[in-house]
Amino acid sequence: MLKYIIKRLILLIPILFLVTLISFSLLFIIPGDPAETILTGPGGGADPKAVEEFRIKMGLDKPIYIQYFTWLESILHGNLGYSYQSKRPVIDTILSRFHATLKLAIVSMIISLMISIPLGIISAIKQYSAIDNVSMAGALLGVSMPNFWQGLLLILLFAVTLGWLPVAGYGDHGDLEHMILPAITLGTSSAAITTRLMRSTMLETINQDYIQAARAKGLSERVVIGKHALKNALIPVVTMIGLNFAYLLDGSVVVETIFAWPGIGLLMVESIYLRDYPMIQGCILFVAIIFIFVNLMVDILYTYLDPRIRYETKE
Repeated sequence: MLKYIIKRLILLIPILFLVTLISFSLLFIIPGDPAETILTGPGGGADPKAVEEFRIKMGLDKPIYIQYFTWLESILHGNLGYSYQSKRPVIDTILSRFHATLKLAIVSMIISLMISIPLGIISAIKQYSAIDNVSMAGALLGVSMPNFWQGLLLILLFAVTLGWLPVAGYGDHGDLEHMILPAITLGTSSAAITTRLMRSTMLETINQDYIQAARAKGLSERVVIGKHALKNALIPVVTMIGLNFAYLLDGSVVVETIFAWPGIGLLMVESIYLRDYPMIQGCILFVAIIFIFVNLMVDILYTYLDPRIRYETKE
């Protein structure tokens, strides 16, 4: 296990290098001159002298490769640069916003798992029953409905019509009332995908010979399903759960924007509108790193769920 983890960590080095290269390149892929874009006022036009001074101050006058390696050196020291708008360190702003995203992601994932795992198991055990048909119809609806549409419907029903919950915002440090609607929007969307996968993997598992053998030995159905079938059926589901959680941790851009939830997703949208390039680069790099390390955790969890799984090549 330790040898596998070390090998995986070593493989992350070129991946992280590629991520930094792509994140930095976005500054030059986006049309327009960053200095002119930032210094152009509402009435249009930018002072050429001010633009040139800004380029020199921010190092934009240097060759691209020098700018990249300077930025890379700063990243290795934990410095993602300073925001053009707030003048604050980018990493400080991202971490302050990530706190809100983390709270929303945890609640959303709890909602997702509470719905998807039990429904997927029951639907597989009681295949073609009424509960199976209803749960699969609900899962199909959840997969088909866009997040922004579902969020707007929830706002219209529970905030505008019934007046039970606030329309949007963060409230008092992200209180539960403000968190319910965005968490349900993200959680049910994730649950729809996970439920379908949980059902299909459970159906495949319970039809295996070793499950039939366990039943033939006289084991109770609860033991057969809970101890023998569920653990093996969870292996592909873990991948989906890990990717969904990484997506939630990175902040759903659409949902956070609709509900004005001050997380990573909303920060990226605000930074794009303001042409805050260091913040955009920092957010993209932060998002990519989260996905990479969540995938690593999922791979490690595989070996726990099924000790037969090994990613070592034969000598």
